[in-house]
Amino acid sequence: MSRNKHQDLKDRTKQFALRIIRMSRVMPNNREANIISNQILRSATGMAANYRAVGRARSKAEFIAKIGVVVEEADETLFWLELLSESGIVDPAKLRELLMESSQLLAIFSASRKTARG
Repeated sequence: MSRNKHQDLKDRTKQFALRIIRMSRVMPNNREANIISNQILRSATGMAANYRAVGRARSKAEFIAKIGVVVEEADETLFWLELLSESGIVDPAKLRELLMESSQLLAIFSASRKTARG
């Protein structure tokens, strides 16, 4: 992966995490929303932080392991967004862009892992 593409994805995942943080601040204050908010904050910020670490991989095996963690965090984030939407905790229309971005990031990282595995 080129240095520019890696930097673009680092920025993109960080911006995505910031959008999730802002969303969590305006979510309803009830038990269900609080639990999901904590989970999605963890997975979205984890995805960004772990993708940042991908750039420091010292070997192909380490890259594959690190990108695998990113894929797991991206998939989990997508799951929590789907739950927020389908449960009605957050208006699905307000989640449309986050769902699209989450799906795109998951597809990118999954393809990266598949390519690296050869």
